[in-house]
Amino acid sequence: MKTIEIRPIKNLSAEVSIPGSKSYTQRALIIASVAWGKSFLRNHLISEDVTFLIEGLRSLGAGIVTTDEDIIISGTGGKISNPGKEIYLGNNGTAMRFLTGLVSIGKGEFALTGDGRLCERPIKPLLDALETLSVDARSRNNDGRPPVIINANGIQGGEVIFTNIESSQYLSSMLICAPFAERNTEIRLRGSAVSLPYVNMTIEMMEKFGVEVIKNNPDHYIIKNNQRYVGRRHMVEGDVSNASYFFLASALCKGKVRVLNINPSTLQGDIGLLNIMERLGCSVIKGENWVEVAGGEMKGGEYIFDMKNMPDVAPTLAVLAAMRPGRTIIKGVAHLRLKESNRIAALVNELTRTGVMAEERDDGLIINGGHPHAAEIETYNDHRIAMSFATLGLAVPGIKIKDRDCVNKSFPGFWNELERL
Repeated sequence: MKTIEIRPIKNLSAEVSIPGSKSYTQRALIIASVAWGKSFLRNHLISEDVTFLIEGLRSLGAGIVTTDEDIIISGTGGKISNPGKEIYLGNNGTAMRFLTGLVSIGKGEFALTGDGRLCERPIKPLLDALETLSVDARSRNNDGRPPVIINANGIQGGEVIFTNIESSQYLSSMLICAPFAERNTEIRLRGSAVSLPYVNMTIEMMEKFGVEVIKNNPDHYIIKNNQRYVGRRHMVEGDVSNASYFFLASALCKGKVRVLNINPSTLQGDIGLLNIMERLGCSVIKGENWVEVAGGEMKGGEYIFDMKNMPDVAPTLAVLAAMRPGRTIIKGVAHLRLKESNRIAALVNELTRTGVMAEERDDGLIINGGHPHAAEIETYNDHRIAMSFATLGLAVPGIKIKDRDCVNKSFPGFWNELERL
């Protein structure tokens, strides 16, 4: 386990480029793998998560070749192969949930598993939804968590109701496989739901590959059967979650960072962090394919932020709050306990380690900003904890990050980009 000490910087004025979005790359890969014809993905992300997904899709019959410029996918046209062995997905929750739906359109028994943390993360609402559509889907240990076993014989279609779901990926998984059902599929949401911007990203990608989703409102979706995904050339837009650490750097160092390869009009919910940063005293300029953030004196006082639609940047905001003079309440993120780590507990532990007062709440945390000091940060094998606190080290001397390689899950080039600052 490698530890890295972050060097503080002064007079920050920099330009960095962000790789393609992990969320968009994975959605495009999955859809292209069951499309008719060949697809070419450019500006894609290659990371640990994406590599696990590619291997899983290859085992299902997709032809996938990576080059310096493109990922080339020869789609199966919906004809899923049965690998006859377990598909291992590491700690890739997106792959687990999306492939659970996808293998249901195949034939025979499929087994999906992952590492210890992935097998602690819930998947029961998706299994129940598939059962509603006459798919034999179960948790091997009958605990609502992976490993999962799917005895597949296609999807009948019909009505699915999700109630109070803690992950929008259940809905996205059903949307992607629904065009292969024997009849139309109707999906309804009841009660609370989180991260709904990711559902819009799924629908956007489905439509780019030729499948229409009828969205009557945010709680009601209709997908007609007998639609085809068709291979295409696609440029993956930059990852706003990963860009957030460089937005954060500008705020903490009272400097200026221009982040290239960012679509200011993106459907990625994390772009909403820019509005929060403006409220707290930063200035934001948006170009055609870039965003520039300049830090200034951060505003004091109490602020409350509901992050349910941008949970991946809650750690970014938490670190920003650590140096802001005032009380920050982050709510709407109870589901962060189900991520790569229990992120709420992790944030409270590590903020406390730096001398910042932080308190865990049922649906988030409270941070009383102050003057963080040197500390060795435990990362819990969680890339977002590592990258958020590494950015803090640009402004606070003596911050050390344990297990530096955990960033490979989503942003293998992170340390190089941080060094370029």
